[in-house]
Amino acid sequence: MTAAEFLTVQTTTDSLERAETLARGAVETRVAACAQITAPVSSIYRWEGAIEVAQEWRVLFKTSLERYRELEAYIEGTHAYETPEIIATPIVRGGADYLAWVAAETAQGGGDAAC
Repeated sequence: MTAAEFLTVQTTTDSLERAETLARGAVETRVAACAQITAPVSSIYRWEGAIEVAQEWRVLFKTSLERYRELEAYIEGTHAYETPEIIATPIVRGGADYLAWVAAETAQGGGDAAC
């Protein structure tokens, strides 16, 4: 098991409740070992020809490379946005025990540790 086998995956949504729903569902279905929700961020972006300003909640998932496609499909199928942000970043280094926990939590078995 190497760090390159793991990812952090980020999305944003328009409310704390929706962020919690996305996070909980991903963990319950084991497509992510855990998810962290960041307090509101200000987002400025172009959508359908107009500049938009919105308050959003960032959700950061920790998952295995093996489960990425399922996590992506889960986010796309559950997210309220027409085009949700889904950005995956490889983990290039990480604690061996933590990464073993991520592997266990995203497998059919399970483990127990904190995000």
